[in-house]
Amino acid sequence: MFQQILDPLAGSLVISALCAALPLVLLFVLLGVFKVKAPFAALAGLALSLVLAVVGWQMPVNQALSATAAGIFYGLFPILWILVNALWIYRLTVATPWFEVLGRTIRSISNDLRILAILIAFCFGALLESLAGFGAPVAISAAMLMAAGMKPLKSAIVSLLANTAPVAFGAMAAPIIALNGVTGLPLNELSAMAGRQTPFIALIVPLLLVFIVDGRRGVKQTWPVALVAGAAFGLAQFVTSNYFAVELTDVVAAVVTVAAVLLMLKVWQPKETVGMGGAVEAAAVPAVVSAGGTGGSAAQEGTTAARGSGGSALPADPAIPTDNSRPGPRQIWMAIAPYLIIIAVFSVAQIPAVKAWLTQVGSVTFAWPGLDITDSAGKPVAATKFKLDHLKATGTLLLFSGLLTMLLYKISTSQGLRIYRDTVVQLRWTIVTVTAVLGLSFVMNLSGQTTTLGFALASAGGFFALLSPLIGWIGVALTGSDTSSNSLFGQMQATAAEQTGLSPVLMAASNSSAGVMGKMLSLQNLAVASAAVGLDGAEGTLFRKLIGWSLGLLALITVLIFLQSTPVLGWMVP
Repeated sequence: MFQQILDPLAGSLVISALCAALPLVLLFVLLGVFKVKAPFAALAGLALSLVLAVVGWQMPVNQALSATAAGIFYGLFPILWILVNALWIYRLTVATPWFEVLGRTIRSISNDLRILAILIAFCFGALLESLAGFGAPVAISAAMLMAAGMKPLKSAIVSLLANTAPVAFGAMAAPIIALNGVTGLPLNELSAMAGRQTPFIALIVPLLLVFIVDGRRGVKQTWPVALVAGAAFGLAQFVTSNYFAVELTDVVAAVVTVAAVLLMLKVWQPKETVGMGGAVEAAAVPAVVSAGGTGGSAAQEGTTAARGSGGSALPADPAIPTDNSRPGPRQIWMAIAPYLIIIAVFSVAQIPAVKAWLTQVGSVTFAWPGLDITDSAGKPVAATKFKLDHLKATGTLLLFSGLLTMLLYKISTSQGLRIYRDTVVQLRWTIVTVTAVLGLSFVMNLSGQTTTLGFALASAGGFFALLSPLIGWIGVALTGSDTSSNSLFGQMQATAAEQTGLSPVLMAASNSSAGVMGKMLSLQNLAVASAAVGLDGAEGTLFRKLIGWSLGLLALITVLIFLQSTPVLGWMVP
């Protein structure tokens, strides 16, 4: 048996914490400063964490290697299982002429990329986050933005930044439910507290998206619809999380926001529109792009990508219009069918009877071989237990969605398998990156390095209200999951809050609300976005583009949380 040690180096918690942070520092410095490719940066961080675990934290070598294996397996299943199947569905659409119709359908709502960034990345991405999470919203919304004509790098940046406000209640509120499980604090209070924090971020994010797409001009010309989107999402998120079902928070918020934006566009339009390549047109130009123009280019680019990686486009469907007219209702339904199928499959999986059946037959929990670990207080570490969702896994549900898409689009089995193979080949370096980062995460968690780091931050006394959001941010940036961060640091946040005289509900919820600002920087999400837009090895570029936004949003919510810990906004705490 291995018992974790809080201060293994020189008997000092501070020195131990500084050393515990070294793998994370190495990872971020290699990625952001020296521009080392993500797979090698992740492997370097993993190697350093292993050395520290064995030499510094006195973890037995066999248990350190077993922890690495557990992390690698978790990276493969469920995370990469989700990514592979989500990207496969997208590539299925690229291999058909319906991809062109999808691009024109999206632009038929608006041919302004600034508005599409709000509708697709913010609204539709939030809906996908509520149902799936774990990178699927980033992969699918980035692909849809490219179909609408946005450049790949910008599509990835927009999708990653948009995947913030919904995350605290993502995957049917899994992060808040996990927080309730590890802390024992009332679920309704945790939900209400998070619902009084994340709406303030939701109000800002659409404005940031239009700024990224079109700079100051974008904000100046589209701020009304951006504010409507942010206000609608934030208000719906607050009301649902405080007074209705926490599990439906993001579903309600996404649907309400789409309705609000579409109603807004009926009575208001920006003075100019920004289309493919940043082309600016007068607002009088109809919001429909011809198939032979930019829509055709987007489709050709996607089809070429599929062919270039070993796939082949299916023959043209005579039911698809080839003129410059707006797609008809049937064509629109067929074009968006894969995404409707995803929503339908995940919605069915949430029906209580179906969910109960899937949980009973589609999930198994077992002790990971070779791990026998207790924390510094002698209590067994929960992370040594592994929960394997096979039938009910998000990736499995996406696989079912892909099979239904094949049936609908009449894609042959051989064609579908060939596209699946090409998808795995495309993700080969992403697979290395994600598995290495999860190996790093598990080694740090199980050896006690993460606990040492967290307790050092929690020893700041009254200043803990300023450090609590940082702990959540580090947790999500490391694990790529708000649920994992809450499971890792939730109890520590609540305990530290009690010791410093702060509200445990406030600090625990802050771990979740502030943590989501680190999601856009997590190497898993960066790898997902890079793969989704076909920019292999772009993780470092995305990291450098996003770190300023991530830290800026973290600073804003930290100020809010600090004020909520004082009499100024203390009335907001349940």
